[in-house]
Amino acid sequence: MIADFICVKDKDIVVTTNNVSLGLDLQEIEKYIKNSLSSNADKVSMARLPQSKSYLKIVDIPFISEKTNNQISSDKIKGVLNNNHIFNNIVLASKSCVIKVSPKSDMSIIWINIWDSQLGQNIKTIINH
Repeated sequence: MIADFICVKDKDIVVTTNNVSLGLDLQEIEKYIKNSLSSNADKVSMARLPQSKSYLKIVDIPFISEKTNNQISSDKIKGVLNNNHIFNNIVLASKSCVIKVSPKSDMSIIWINIWDSQLGQNIKTIINH
């Protein structure tokens, strides 16, 4: 495998190769980058193939928490998702959005954005669960 193009943008590094990358190839690239940035190696995130955002809508969640009597927040949603086994290996692409269904309703809709493969493999494991 040969790197055809390397681009550094903000805090991301994009590497374009002459062949389709395999998991072992990604590990080698990640290892090389971590060795090159030895002082900041712990800040290097996992290498991954191109991804897209998948948007999920979660419905029928109470807008006011029964335990605390406070509005549900995106931080609370993130905590619940992190502690739920169906969201293992799922990475949020942005902060979740909590919307009240209507002014008179006590229900909310929660929008979450996750990083997913081009084939939507992550999203398929959590839809309707």
